[in-house]
Amino acid sequence: MIALGIDIGGSGIKGAPVDLETGELTQERVRIETPQPSTPEAVARVTREVVESFDLPADTPVGITFPAPIKHNTVVFMANLDQSWVGKNVDDVFEQELGRKVIALNDADAAGYAEAIYGAAKGHDGLVIVTTLGTGIGSALIYNGQLIPGSELGHLEIDGVNAESRAAARIREEEKLKFPEYAKRLQRYYSHVEMLFSPDLFVVGGGVSKKHDKFLPLLDLRTPIIPAQLRNTAGIVGAAALAAKGEVL
Repeated sequence: MIALGIDIGGSGIKGAPVDLETGELTQERVRIETPQPSTPEAVARVTREVVESFDLPADTPVGITFPAPIKHNTVVFMANLDQSWVGKNVDDVFEQELGRKVIALNDADAAGYAEAIYGAAKGHDGLVIVTTLGTGIGSALIYNGQLIPGSELGHLEIDGVNAESRAAARIREEEKLKFPEYAKRLQRYYSHVEMLFSPDLFVVGGGVSKKHDKFLPLLDLRTPIIPAQLRNTAGIVGAAALAAKGEVL
């Protein structure tokens, strides 16, 4: 079975069909720059361009990842797109433009689900916490293969500050931290999350995970912690897989 995954970001809108048996893309990704201003109408139009660039049946499931928390299909707050998205029903915006049913969800939730079904966490029972280290810290909770959407563990307050303001990959670059220094901040973060949730596995994604050998071995945790596998296709793959299921929960 094939489903289409669309990954909407602040700089680009990317999409590709996904083979749901393997989690692999069946065609080359199509990427179009995110329009400015990135209003709901403008983003939906570009998303339609991405969808129509693939010759797929009209009933192909479409999953869309979104760079914001979504609760009951509604954007709670927005950091990377136009503020006019706040309060909008994301499914309605895209369904009106595309003329087809869609499933929209947070980008970190989609990436985490992909890792659980096809990637690093495949076959792991219990609670898996997937984190993405990038501009901020995204998170996804997967319990026995089931996504628990809506976690924002990058915004935990640790030592009086927002966790991602100390431990995101962007901060490492801005402050020119060497990996041993950065690992100390990650140690404080993951130790706190471990204390709160007692997970069975941590999976670490984001661009910096390509250099996981420079910092993950420095962490001292009870919980196994491993790098993500799907890299920059995770959002597309997870969105497609959840769209095929027909619902996020």
